[in-house]
Amino acid sequence: MSETENETEIRNDGQSKPGRRRGKLELKKTVEAGQVRQNFSHGRSKSVTVEVRKKRVIDRGGKAGKADPAQADAAAESADDPLHGELTEHERAARARALTEARKADEEARRREQERHEREARETEEAERRAEEAARRATEETAARPEPAPEPEPAAPPRDAPRTAPKPAEGSAEQEGGARRTAAPGKPGAKAKAKPQEAATTEEDRPGRRSASKPDAARKAPARTRGEPRRRAGKLTIAAALDDTERTRSLASVKRAREKEKQKQRKADGSDPQKAVREVIVPETITVQELSNRMAERAGNVVKALMKMGVMATINQVIDADTAELVAAEFGNKVKRVSDADVEIGLTGDADTATDLQSRPPVVTVMGHVDHGKTSLLDALRATDVAGGEAGGITQHIGAYQVTLDSGAKISFIDTPGHAAFTQMRARGAQVTDIVILVVAADDGIMPQTVEAIRHAKAAEVPIIVAINKVDKPEADPNRVRTELLQHELVPEEMGGDIITVEVSAKQRINLDKLEEMVLLQAEMLDLKANPDRSCEGVVIEAKMERGRGSVATILVQRGTLRVGDPFVTGGEHGRVRALIDDRGQQIEAAGPAMPVEVLGLNGTPSAGDDFVAVEDEQKAREVSEYRQRRDRLARNAASQRGTLEQMFESIQSGETKELPVVVKGDVQGSVEAILGSLEKLGNEEVKVRVLHAAVGGINESDITLAQASNAFVVGFNVRANPQAREMARRDGVEIRYYSIIYDVTDDIKKALTGIMAPTLRETFLGYAEIREVFRITKVGSVAGCMVTDGIVKRGAKVRLLRDDVVIHEGALSTLKRFKDDVKEVRDGYECGMSFESYDDLKVGDVIECFEIEEVAAEL
Repeated sequence: MSETENETEIRNDGQSKPGRRRGKLELKKTVEAGQVRQNFSHGRSKSVTVEVRKKRVIDRGGKAGKADPAQADAAAESADDPLHGELTEHERAARARALTEARKADEEARRREQERHEREARETEEAERRAEEAARRATEETAARPEPAPEPEPAAPPRDAPRTAPKPAEGSAEQEGGARRTAAPGKPGAKAKAKPQEAATTEEDRPGRRSASKPDAARKAPARTRGEPRRRAGKLTIAAALDDTERTRSLASVKRAREKEKQKQRKADGSDPQKAVREVIVPETITVQELSNRMAERAGNVVKALMKMGVMATINQVIDADTAELVAAEFGNKVKRVSDADVEIGLTGDADTATDLQSRPPVVTVMGHVDHGKTSLLDALRATDVAGGEAGGITQHIGAYQVTLDSGAKISFIDTPGHAAFTQMRARGAQVTDIVILVVAADDGIMPQTVEAIRHAKAAEVPIIVAINKVDKPEADPNRVRTELLQHELVPEEMGGDIITVEVSAKQRINLDKLEEMVLLQAEMLDLKANPDRSCEGVVIEAKMERGRGSVATILVQRGTLRVGDPFVTGGEHGRVRALIDDRGQQIEAAGPAMPVEVLGLNGTPSAGDDFVAVEDEQKAREVSEYRQRRDRLARNAASQRGTLEQMFESIQSGETKELPVVVKGDVQGSVEAILGSLEKLGNEEVKVRVLHAAVGGINESDITLAQASNAFVVGFNVRANPQAREMARRDGVEIRYYSIIYDVTDDIKKALTGIMAPTLRETFLGYAEIREVFRITKVGSVAGCMVTDGIVKRGAKVRLLRDDVVIHEGALSTLKRFKDDVKEVRDGYECGMSFESYDDLKVGDVIECFEIEEVAAEL
């Protein structure tokens, strides 16, 4: 750094130089700094701070001398001496010249480097052009000669094996020499110089790396046309371009091509062995998405298949089982139809074999008029029980009980006061009773409720034993009772029939043993048997809710054996047997066939007449119970639509019914007889009226129950239903019709019967028309120019096309015009234009016959 005049130089002896003015005392700076701008390639530059350190050398004489450049450099490099000298003018000029020369040398090196890169780029482009020319010639030669057989690819060299550079071509010797001469020894970047061949080989060995000399944009290869051989893959080097050996297809490529050909052949033959045939489970309703998932097909393909069938549905819409089955079959799958009712499959088990059956006691139902001694007879029969006679009789009444006779035989009795439970069981299809004992008082004879009981017994198709009670009274007349039975188609054995009659007295205990013998005889004739060694099946006699015990059901076991702990299902309820109680109030462990028993352990109260089935586990019972609850709920919703007269008309017209069931109630016996006489006259050999019950009095619950069981309607002539009957009819969907004129009754019944007979079709001739000319109209078809020769032609009427007096077509007219106007009809002697619906084979000279078809209702 330069020295100013006001600075004072400190010498070793501490005295200042003479001739200079004094200034402030400070240390001289031993480092001189300067700014130098350094230029780099690509137009970049940078400012650099340069520091020069010099050491002042003091001679012996005390005079400071200037060190030569070598000593200055040595002094600058030495960091131990604290004293540094300043630069002289000569040293400063020498330094500037050195910097200028270094800058010129750097620029010259950059220029030579740029020229080398440009030369290498030109050489590479020339080599690529020659390689492309060679590849083009090789491609043309390959196309001219047949393709050689495929050969396996040579094994790839190991990864650690040294790579051998390809032999350079003869024409590249000068380029190699030039590249060597370009790289000057000792200059920067000389070691980065390489042969073009070696650089190309290195780039070929590393295909994922782009050459520095290539442009940034990749060259897009032209598309290969059909018939043109496969182009060379990967980068092309000079050695590879000059090599005459043709690259063959790999073995994997050949295998892929063969597999494609096999697949095309299989599609052409229609056989696809890879298609998996699945078993698709189809419920009653299923969504399109779920169906596609079960078939392992795309949802779009399933929607297309539905569209071809004319069903427009999205993937979230629900389709029925029939449509789903067609779609699954369209895709070549097997279909397995399932339903919600499948849970009941196998619920009752297999049928019993003859070797497993054993005799069982008969089940007897006692029915009759209220005041005819039915209750007294039941008490008398229970008093003959050997097991309960000495214990003071039966103390607990559960609606059903079993009696053991002196001979050891057993009889099961069902108490049905008012015979309402019996009708309910028949309405549900439960054939529980084997024999019916009809109690008739000898002094009163046949009463209206007795007739009603007879009708119920006949509807159940069970044998009847008539017990003529109160024969101990002086006014008793058993023969009168037998004579009145003839009026109801019950012929006693004393009069040559098959109805057993027994004269008994419940109060005096007369002929009770004979009545029991007749019951056993009738049971022996019926040959009643059951299999006790199987799961229990029975029917509910009655059910109720008791405080402290919950739901209690009286069960009559029909076959099998019921044990404590068995899971069961009854109607829409299920449970597990907690306890079994017999008719004497004692707990038992098992109940065999024809034995009544109380069951505890239900989760709800079932209805009388419901079936009772023991199952293997509670899960099965729960599934069946839930299904039955859903079914009953749907049935209740549709109950209001059942039993109406209009629906009976529809069922009659569809051929489902050939007779019309009716229950008739009137105010007087004369009116009822008149209605019955009028109804008997209606009908013929095809249809008839079936009167289930006809009586005098108001409409009660028994009439509604009978009508609901037989799907009939009730006719009330000058009578009304009581509130209980009206509520039951509204709940069960039974229609009640009130009349005050007999002719209105017969007219409605006649209309219902008329619907059974198919209407008669009557054909009415209208006229003839002759075809004079046929016109072919685009988008319309054939139009016949006609002349009406006889009668009249109407639009919309039926027509027949006659050719040489032979009917070749029968259809309807679609168009009828005169000139350009549509008309309804054309009369004789006028011309018109006609066209048929879906028929165009019209010829000149054909005759058109026009007619109408009328439906005439059948008459009784």
